[in-house]
Amino acid sequence: MHLDRTDFALLRLLRKNARLPNKDLAARVGVAPSTALERVRRLREAGVLQGFHAEVAPSAVGIGLQAMVAVRLARHSRPQVEAIHAHLLSLPEVLCLYHVAGADDFLVHVGVRDSNHLRDFAMSALTSREEVAHIQTHLIFAFSRNPELPVYAQAGED
Repeated sequence: MHLDRTDFALLRLLRKNARLPNKDLAARVGVAPSTALERVRRLREAGVLQGFHAEVAPSAVGIGLQAMVAVRLARHSRPQVEAIHAHLLSLPEVLCLYHVAGADDFLVHVGVRDSNHLRDFAMSALTSREEVAHIQTHLIFAFSRNPELPVYAQAGED
């Protein structure tokens, strides 16, 4: 899908506030409300917009500690990679999962009640798995999401 400046403007605004009413969205971009509505629909159907999310305060749902756990696999066969990927996504403590290149294979952002919960999670969900060779845990002191979306012009665009 080719994106133009109007599409980029819509994406930037929706990244900052996905609840922005269509009328306001259209006014800020400088198009008719029907145009904004159609463009957002087209962006969703094309998979450019993959969803709309609510940012929840971790402490409000009992998360007292967050960590980034680097996971290194014992072997890199497709079945093992797919098995650990599916396993990790099935766990309620896993907030985000990144399959990465480099010394580690996955970075797992977890939210737990406390340090005992983190220890139990690491032991039962990670080190007990045959796919896992090594883990390294990094505590997260603060988490912030940048509301700005770095939108890069497509090839051939100014």
